[in-house]
Amino acid sequence: MRLLIIGSGGREHALAWRFHRAGHTVFCAPGNGGTAKEGVNIAIADDDIPALVQFARDKSIDLVVPGPELPLTLGITDAMKEAGIRCFGPDRYCAQLEGSKSFAKDVMKRSGVPTAPFEVFSSLDQAETFIRKQGAPLVIKADGLAAGKGVIIAQSEKEALDAVRMILKEKAFGNAGSQVVIERFLCGEEVSLLAFCSGEQAVPLPSAQDHKAAFDGDTGPNTGGMGAYSPAPVLPDTDLERISDLVIRPILHCMAKDGHPYTGILYAGLMMTEDGPMVLEYNVRFGDPECQPLLMRLETDPAEIMMACIEHNLDAIPLSIRQESALGVVIVADGYPGKYPKGMEIHGLEEADTTDNITVFQAGTVRDGNLTKTNGGRILCVTALGKDLEEAQKRAYNTLPLIDIKQTRYRTDIGQKGLRRS
Repeated sequence: MRLLIIGSGGREHALAWRFHRAGHTVFCAPGNGGTAKEGVNIAIADDDIPALVQFARDKSIDLVVPGPELPLTLGITDAMKEAGIRCFGPDRYCAQLEGSKSFAKDVMKRSGVPTAPFEVFSSLDQAETFIRKQGAPLVIKADGLAAGKGVIIAQSEKEALDAVRMILKEKAFGNAGSQVVIERFLCGEEVSLLAFCSGEQAVPLPSAQDHKAAFDGDTGPNTGGMGAYSPAPVLPDTDLERISDLVIRPILHCMAKDGHPYTGILYAGLMMTEDGPMVLEYNVRFGDPECQPLLMRLETDPAEIMMACIEHNLDAIPLSIRQESALGVVIVADGYPGKYPKGMEIHGLEEADTTDNITVFQAGTVRDGNLTKTNGGRILCVTALGKDLEEAQKRAYNTLPLIDIKQTRYRTDIGQKGLRRS
C-alpha cells in the first residue's frame, strides 16, 4: 500500500518504521530525520488540510494515518473522506474527546465512565471562588490542546489559584485556555490503555505506562512524555477486556448514538485507584512515547488493522503480540519542556541502532546534509525489547551511552514502578 503519515514526532517515526518493515511505500508530512530513512518526507505542515488532501490525491495514497491530535481536531478525516481517501482516525466531532477536556468529561458523564468529579469555568472569579471552597490538591486543565503541557497538579491552594490565573488571565496556552476544567486529584498509579476501534467494536492493545514528569521520581513539570514501557504490570493482559468494557466501549456507544461512529485509536489515560480505574483523559491517536514500545511488540501489520477498522471488519484481523516486554527512554534537550536549544549534532545513531532488539526512534531531529541534528525538545526514544521488563530496561539504558548529543538529559528510572510490581 501507499501510505501517508501526518506528523513529525517519535510516534510518526515508529509508524513509518513499522509500515516500511511490512513492505509498504511510506510518505511522511512533514516528517523528521528518522522518517526520512523509512520513506519520503514531504514539506507539508500537519495542519495544512487542503495541501494534505491534494497530495494524497496526486500520489494515489491508499491510507492516510494522522499521528498527532491537531489534524484530527481540524477535521482531516472528514476532508479525506469527502475526497474519497481512506483515513485512519476519528472525525472532527469525535476528536473533541481530546480537543476539548470539557467535552470529554461530559461524554464520560453521559457514558457512565468512572472519572474524577469536575467543574468547568470560563470566569476567573468563579474558578477562584471554587478553589477556595474546595481546597487542594486539585488538578487544573486547560480545556483545549496544549501539547501535553496544559495540566497542572496543584498541591496547594496557592498553586491552584496561580494555575487558573496563568490559564484564564495570562493566556499561557492561548485559545486552549478559554476554559479550565478543575477536578479532584486522584491517587494511584497511571497506566495507558489503547484500542483499535471500529464503530462499537474495540480490540485493546497491551497496556503501557508513560512517564510524564520531567525528572526522576516523577518530579518536575509535565512533559509530552519521558519514556514508556509495555506491558504495565498494574494492568495485566487478563484485565484488558474487562477494563475496555468499562472505559472504551461505553464511549464508542455514546459516539455512535450521537451519530458519529468512532474509527481509529482510542487511548484512555487511567489512574488505578483504590476504588478502581478512573479515566484521567482520552486521546484520539497513538500516544507518544507509548507508540514506540507498543509497535515494537505488535507483529500484525498495523496497516491491515487500520484498513479493517475503516471497513468495519476489525474482527477478521487477529492481533498478534510479541510476548517480550518493550521499554523506551526519551532523550530531551536541556530546558525542556521550557525553552531549549536546537541544532546540536547527533552522533552514535548507527552504533546504537544495530539489532532487532533495539531501535532508536527519532522525534525532534532533522537531516542537514550527512548530519542529523536536533530540532525539538524530545529528540530520540531509545527503545528495546527484552524477555521481561528488567531485560528491556537494561538493554535500553546500556544503549544510551552510545549516543552523543550535547546539552541533553534523560530520566534514569523509566520502568522502575513496573519492576517494583513484578
